[in-house]
Amino acid sequence: MRYSPEALTAFVETVAAGSFSAAARRLRKSQSTISTAIANLEADLGVTLFDRSARQPVLTEQGHQVFGYVQAILAASERLDELAISLAGETEPRLSFVLSDTLDPKVLENLLARFDSAFPHTEFECLIGEDEDVIDLLQKGRAQTGLIEARESYPVDIGFSRLPRQTHMAIYVAARHPLAQRRQITFDELHAWRELQLNTYLERPDNLCRGPVWSAPNYLMLLSMAVQGFGWCTLPCALVAEFAAPGSLVTLPVPGWPRALSIDLLWNKRTPPGVAGRWLRQYLLYESAQEDAPPEAGR
Repeated sequence: MRYSPEALTAFVETVAAGSFSAAARRLRKSQSTISTAIANLEADLGVTLFDRSARQPVLTEQGHQVFGYVQAILAASERLDELAISLAGETEPRLSFVLSDTLDPKVLENLLARFDSAFPHTEFECLIGEDEDVIDLLQKGRAQTGLIEARESYPVDIGFSRLPRQTHMAIYVAARHPLAQRRQITFDELHAWRELQLNTYLERPDNLCRGPVWSAPNYLMLLSMAVQGFGWCTLPCALVAEFAAPGSLVTLPVPGWPRALSIDLLWNKRTPPGVAGRWLRQYLLYESAQEDAPPEAGR
């Protein structure tokens, strides 16, 4: 290819993120690397893609025209990669899956049983991660697939499928906590009390605290802290039902809660899932849709 795939990716990500610095964060690269890649692409094309006179880069008229072509090139490249893996028909010897505690434990239990039956010789590694940690593990090649609380956009090298099955989140405290006696409380009032907050290893820049906070990198640890009465916490309802002793936690009557939460299945487009990874994706889509028949191995 005449044009560097890295430069094309940097260009599309900058447009999506709105700045060179934001694109660098999402692609886990330095800002200078992104700026240089785009400058090299402009030199190769012989056009100026961004107007840099404003505080943030703005697409030029020529940049708008180029953008659609670059998107098409990257999409075609992704489809070619997936086709090559499909034609090879090889089952990966190891599949690393980043599991979110938002997934219903019963779905995971069924998934593991079916995976063992379909791929008895494939090593399955289950990692626990949430939010930015999931994306980071995929981009570093540490995992092949992962689950995450659904969001509006992802880095351009991350593919996703929205699972039809939603999970439900509620706000909990220990039964002996003072808040457990409240008949109603607003979300703003909660910030006068200690919050048990999800805080991943790779922090999000918008993760701001409004009150006293204890934190942990996954919901199961937060559940344990909540049961011990250390504060209030937003938790997946299915996780509480599975792992909390009956009566140990109380749902707080906060307006607008419980809430339904969508989940996305992610993968790295640069290293698309093999046979086992594609089966896992199909199974989660099947299981979430509550269809009648599971996918066959290798489909």
